[in-house]
Amino acid sequence: QVHLVESGGGSVSAGGSLSLSCKASGFNQYCTYAMSWYRQAPGEEREFVAGFDPDVRPTYAASLEGRATFSRPNGGKSIYLQLHGLKPEDTAMYICQSERRRSYYCAPEVYWGQGTQVTVSS
Repeated sequence: QVHLVESGGGSVSAGGSLSLSCKASGFNQYCTYAMSWYRQAPGEEREFVAGFDPDVRPTYAASLEGRATFSRPNGGKSIYLQLHGLKPEDTAMYICQSERRRSYYCAPEVYWGQGTQVTVSS
């Protein structure tokens, strides 16, 4: 069973920075897993933040372009999200997601972590 554990959230003032981490366990060595960050604010839909598909460069939500840096060192089981120039509207639960890709041995499936809270005050 895949487990995703996030850390690094907190409360900062506008303009501040945070570094988020997500560590996965339970990956099947014969399968390929994409990993991404999403966020969800109270009363809002969950939205894509940043992700890295194998062999593709990171992509970001337009609202965070230039203020976020996504990384997945060596395509491993951990991903990171560095957030800069935070704004009050960035306040949300930041949630790690992993997607197991379809292959001969593997069925597609999506996994979610519990999230880490980011709160930005004005």
